[in-house]
Amino acid sequence: MSAIRIVLADDHQIVRQGVKALLENESDFEVVGEAGDGTTALAITGKLKPDILVADLMMPGLNGLEVTRRVGKASPDTKVVILSMYMNEPYVIEALRNGAYGYVLKESNIADLARAIREVSAGRHYLSPPLSERAIEAYLEKTRGASLDLYDTLTTREKEVLQLAVEGHGNAEIATRLYISVRTAETHRGNLMRKLGLHTQTDLIKYALKKGILGTEE
Repeated sequence: MSAIRIVLADDHQIVRQGVKALLENESDFEVVGEAGDGTTALAITGKLKPDILVADLMMPGLNGLEVTRRVGKASPDTKVVILSMYMNEPYVIEALRNGAYGYVLKESNIADLARAIREVSAGRHYLSPPLSERAIEAYLEKTRGASLDLYDTLTTREKEVLQLAVEGHGNAEIATRLYISVRTAETHRGNLMRKLGLHTQTDLIKYALKKGILGTEE
């Protein structure tokens, strides 16, 4: 039986190295790649096509939710396990809605993460204790009666601008990071604010916290 190939994505190097060392003690696991931000995680996953991507929920560049959403195109057979410090149900539901198969709390032990990887690799969902099937049931219930999520009306570029904006970057820095003009950055920012019905930076931060795009300080 071939080993389960894993890519780890976490912006804290010491966390990444520790998780890697522990996972590599498992005979059926092989860590084939690492990333310190969401953009790199997506690129490495698309290149290496691992079985599992273990991704931190809150990463710079692209957060774990957006990486999860895009992995389906970059590497359709890769399943995502979100690693998070947040046990709030809205975060779990958003992760599932974006396509994650597993959600493991950072306070869990390595045995829990290993179990999550094996369950997800077998095609089953896995939620870290004390989370439960209740979150999956809530997600399915919301999906059945859900109206259009305004976030889904944003273009890929607008989502990138949103991520950088809530991280505190101004239009000039956003333009530099995305290799676009300041005017274009301003346009994207204005469009996303209009689509989401937001008016101020405070509104944007509140939206990002509620949506799980931005977390509280660890």
